[in-house]
Amino acid sequence: MPELPDITVYIDALERRTVGRRIDGLRVRGPSLLRTYDPPLDAAAGRTVERITRLGKRIVFELDGDLFLVLHLMVSGRLAWKAPGAAVPGRAGLAAFDFETGTLVLTEASKRKRASLYLLAGRADLAVHDPGGLDVLGCDPAAFAAAIRRDNHTLKRTLTDPRILSGIGNAYSDEILHAAGLSPLALSQSLDDPAVERLYDAARTVLEDWTERLRAETGDGFPAKVTAFRDGMAVHGRYREPCPRCATPVQRIVYARNETNYCPRCQTGGRVLADRALSRLLKKDWPRTVEELEESGGVRS
Repeated sequence: MPELPDITVYIDALERRTVGRRIDGLRVRGPSLLRTYDPPLDAAAGRTVERITRLGKRIVFELDGDLFLVLHLMVSGRLAWKAPGAAVPGRAGLAAFDFETGTLVLTEASKRKRASLYLLAGRADLAVHDPGGLDVLGCDPAAFAAAIRRDNHTLKRTLTDPRILSGIGNAYSDEILHAAGLSPLALSQSLDDPAVERLYDAARTVLEDWTERLRAETGDGFPAKVTAFRDGMAVHGRYREPCPRCATPVQRIVYARNETNYCPRCQTGGRVLADRALSRLLKKDWPRTVEELEESGGVRS
């Protein structure tokens, strides 16, 4: 799922192409995409884009007349800027937003079409779509500490809960926890003040650094490779590869469709966390420490 750095770079590119320009038309092909009917989608045609903002992981087109197009890409939704009047692709195509200077095309590669589009009238309706999470890049350490300690959840859940923190998902939460040297299963209310400070600093550094990396990669173009797996990531998507800090093989916890990656030496004091599926299968053969992991030659799945 595109997260804060990816969404920010999308917004950068969209601002250069659409702010101050009129939407000539909207073509929706995905039957599950549009989630509102009042006002009708046609009401957005002829409106000018005044601003583009981020609401969690949602992209908001603020139109004249107090209308708001809210787009949530979910896991597989992607945007592309094409020539004016470009066709909506066949199987993956969901919609096209037509401007005089080009067409914004929305696709979703997954068979499970989960991306959503809302047309809302007024800021009161827009506020309903705000999950309420704190913007890490716009808050001070005290506000951050209060937010993560409000409830007692694992740090992985705390970082990715949009009601607690804004715009962080599976990929960047792994990177933040590695940078902070904290276990994904540590409980938020168990952290002492120095650990909270490390987490705050790591979150800001990781999000800022990756936003700048993606901006540099995109330049004046339009983001073409939006993915959760990027070269240069420390642990996310790097199962069994060496940790860049200590060279210990990166481990993972798999649950349902999600995967958490971490370094057992840097983050869990040398302890290999139990994978709910695999450790149950292996039982006593599941390594519990880095030493056991190295002796066994690494875990295979």
